[in-house]
Amino acid sequence: MVLTPRLVRAEYAEDGKFQDATTFNIINRSFPAVAYTTRVINGWREIQTADLLMRYKENSGVFSPTNLTVHLQGQSLSPSAQSSQIIPDWGLAAMMPCMFAQACEAENATLSGGEMIRSDHKNAGGTGFVADFGVRGATTTWTLHDVPVSGNEMLAIHYANSTGGDGQTTARTLSLYVNGSKTGTITLPTTANWDTWGTVQSTARLQAGDNTVALVCDTGDSCNVNIDTLTILETCVLGQICQGENATLTGGTTVAADHPGFIGTGFVAGYEQTGATTNWTIHNVSQESDAVLSIRYADFLASDSQITSRTLSLSVNGGQPNTVTFAPTMSWDSWNTFTQKIHLKAGDNTIALSCGSGNSCRVNIDAIAVTSPTAPLPLMTPANLGGWERSLDQQSDASPLNNGLLSRDGWYLLDDSQTALWNTKDWPTSRPVRQGAYQDGYFFGYGHQYEAALKDLAQLTGTSPLLPRWAFGNWYSRYFAYKDTDYEQTLLPKFRSEHVPLDALVIDTDWKSPTQWNGWNWNASLFPDPQAFLNWANTQGLHVTLNIHSSIQGDDPQFASTNQTAGGLTSTGNNTYVWDWSNQAQATSYMNLHHPFDKQGVRFWWLDWCCDASQVSMAGLNPDGWINYLYAKDATDQGLRGFAFSRMGSGYHNYANDSYTVLSGPWSNHRTTIQFTGDTQPTWQMLSFESAFTQKEGNVGQTYVTHDIGSFAGKHLSDDMYVRWVQLGTFQPIFRLHSDHGDRLPWDYDDAARLPAEQFMQLREALIPYLYTLSWQAYSSGLPMVRGLYLTYPEAPEAYAFDREYMLGDQMLVAPITTPGSTASTSVWFPPGTWTDVFTGKTYTGPIVQTITADLTKMPVFIKAGGILPSQPAMDYATQKSANPLTLDVFTGADGSFTLYEDSGEGLDYQHNNYALTPISYSQGQATVQIGAAQGHYAQQPTQRQYALNLINVKAAPSSVTVNGQTLKQASSGVGWNYDANAQMVHVTVDQQSAQAALVIKLNS
Repeated sequence: MVLTPRLVRAEYAEDGKFQDATTFNIINRSFPAVAYTTRVINGWREIQTADLLMRYKENSGVFSPTNLTVHLQGQSLSPSAQSSQIIPDWGLAAMMPCMFAQACEAENATLSGGEMIRSDHKNAGGTGFVADFGVRGATTTWTLHDVPVSGNEMLAIHYANSTGGDGQTTARTLSLYVNGSKTGTITLPTTANWDTWGTVQSTARLQAGDNTVALVCDTGDSCNVNIDTLTILETCVLGQICQGENATLTGGTTVAADHPGFIGTGFVAGYEQTGATTNWTIHNVSQESDAVLSIRYADFLASDSQITSRTLSLSVNGGQPNTVTFAPTMSWDSWNTFTQKIHLKAGDNTIALSCGSGNSCRVNIDAIAVTSPTAPLPLMTPANLGGWERSLDQQSDASPLNNGLLSRDGWYLLDDSQTALWNTKDWPTSRPVRQGAYQDGYFFGYGHQYEAALKDLAQLTGTSPLLPRWAFGNWYSRYFAYKDTDYEQTLLPKFRSEHVPLDALVIDTDWKSPTQWNGWNWNASLFPDPQAFLNWANTQGLHVTLNIHSSIQGDDPQFASTNQTAGGLTSTGNNTYVWDWSNQAQATSYMNLHHPFDKQGVRFWWLDWCCDASQVSMAGLNPDGWINYLYAKDATDQGLRGFAFSRMGSGYHNYANDSYTVLSGPWSNHRTTIQFTGDTQPTWQMLSFESAFTQKEGNVGQTYVTHDIGSFAGKHLSDDMYVRWVQLGTFQPIFRLHSDHGDRLPWDYDDAARLPAEQFMQLREALIPYLYTLSWQAYSSGLPMVRGLYLTYPEAPEAYAFDREYMLGDQMLVAPITTPGSTASTSVWFPPGTWTDVFTGKTYTGPIVQTITADLTKMPVFIKAGGILPSQPAMDYATQKSANPLTLDVFTGADGSFTLYEDSGEGLDYQHNNYALTPISYSQGQATVQIGAAQGHYAQQPTQRQYALNLINVKAAPSSVTVNGQTLKQASSGVGWNYDANAQMVHVTVDQQSAQAALVIKLNS
């Protein structure tokens, strides 16, 4: 089924029973008709669209690497792509042949003698790993195909070795067999734990053609290791990437894998002392020539507590070392590429990177590549651009993410073969039991058309919800036993006296009774009159959410009726009971517990942790996606904008033999969920990673992500860390202060932090018109609010390297500072165009990399020339009054436009076209701002509106300003215009106008 030129459904049913019903993931296949051709040539079915050619060998059985291929046509691909041919991996592990120079998964090998497949430790490749448990004779055998020539080859074994079943933590041994003969013993050093993987190498003589390679727990071996992959290392030659972990390491260099983003299986660390060296051999150079050496590296906050450029010594063929300088990267998880010309001889060449005398060292090296001066540089980044993780609980640093839709290789296969069916709008059903094999997948072949791919995904799986307007204001949350009087007499009055807006009040677990963890009644000692409290909150514009843990005690007053409605809940011991949410009666009993609170005025619910052993038993349904849907539906049924506030992705529960990252995953959560990322640690590394995490989640369509601003675990933060975290939150989809009994309010800090934190929270509220429009864009198009730079600039290498920067919408560039200091710096890549610093007014013309320094009152945020930024006046909460006057910051220097979205802010009328769109544009040549008449209507739409314009980067005062052809008076305040020469800004205030009237504001020279 061809859905778009980039999206094709491929379904195989051995029993001939194809599935027309939608699934819980795939809710729409009704796409507009698209032009394509199909024909059969020499037994191959070919489907040709404008963007791809898919070929399947008819009557050849299940889709496999041998009978289904795709060619991307006329599309931009990564520089390292060998061809446009793609062989999609359907997760049919046993069908994937083990090939020379490719990682061969141990779980796909032949296992015997007690070797077992496991998946109970993190960070392994594929779907798992194998373990021998110390059993003599336990054997893993790979059949290695298509070795090009006979000779000695280097084998790399990816493994983990921690405390074994014998209680020892020590280096272990296994025996290596090649083609049935023992060739030696492999020693595997210890790794940090069972979730940390290392690599060892060994030489083996292979014959041309096919070979068997086996690892055996033999007599005399100590065994007790886990094996992930075996790779026959490809010879390092001109034009190819040469991994650091496959090089010769001496003098203290070592293979590490504790920072994500590396290519291959790890990177080289240990440049801590003189003599630490990495040696590569570049084989078979045809003739003496100049070449370009590319080095992929990371350089951040090292053991000397400095962020600075660092040096190593480079030697080619043992020649005189020269110093190479590596500029700082944005974190240890961000990688950059250094290039330098070198001279090669004919034949083999050695390249050494060393910590020499006088070098500052302390960098990590991922890989090198040597290319001819005229050849394109190889792609030295992971192809997949990252996607999602269920949470960041307990993390203090970056971590690997599951794959997302977007890849620099230009394609993705969404395997939907096992997802439950969505036959009605009320309840899913399991897929029918089949006779024979079945596959149901969606091939996205988009090249570098990343935005088009996300739009296709949204049409296929649904878009993000349009959140209530107030959700884009300020949220306050704290794990603390507040009383109602604390909120009424202390907390909110302080917000008001400091003129800091507040829109959402998140009440953590202590509100509950009879237990504070999973009670379903108000704690009367904290809330003696909950109805009065909620009535008060409503009058103050506060939207209240309550924390929920999804279990119930047998002595809870609500248990008897809940258990009866459910038809019997499941006991987990200790008088605790849980739900099966895929059982309709049990799900009804669960949601019924919420309704009395809803009637009192609780606006939404914070499902924390998921799932206290609550789960779904229905095959093909993941718990996070399903319970989040139920929360959203319950609110929608009450006429509200329904959403879940929860974790997402079902990282703890899955439905497909522990392969949730492929088969369960995130493909329904974005329709319902504000993702709460969990209980993080207070580190600069975590702050930095959060700036990347939100944009990566957008690669699976997840636009709403909310982090604990300041982290969950930290108590009183340093001034700089607190303010920088508040700054990040200001330019994220959801702003939410939270902690475990920590200090997160601005007035918990001295003025050096208090004042800027308050100013950024005031700015956050002012930006609601802009943020709400971005939410509308996410709902209507599928493009996330926070966007990786590569969505807009897919052919720029910097768009991938600067992964802590992001676009908020399509005109605002955000580059958070995530390093210590009351004044600190970050490297910023400016894409093509002119960019203006929102806080300083300084302009930068890209493409260029600049170091931006800012104190705590400022943050690197830039608007592109032609950008138009709407904002609203100061108010205590978002629903207090209308956005009048509406301020428009117009960044001159290029033509630009922005369409403002407005509606009633709550309820479902927008789904029936009850909203208004106001087109706003700027013409550089005409020096004219045009504000179109509002198109559309909604309840409580203002009939009058006043506009205040700031035209920025105007080099000289205009001679006059006209509004609809009428000259506007000059005035220092109020209606009129004035020019600020120092700021190079024209201020224009227009009198109240009909909201349905169009305006043309012109600067005359």
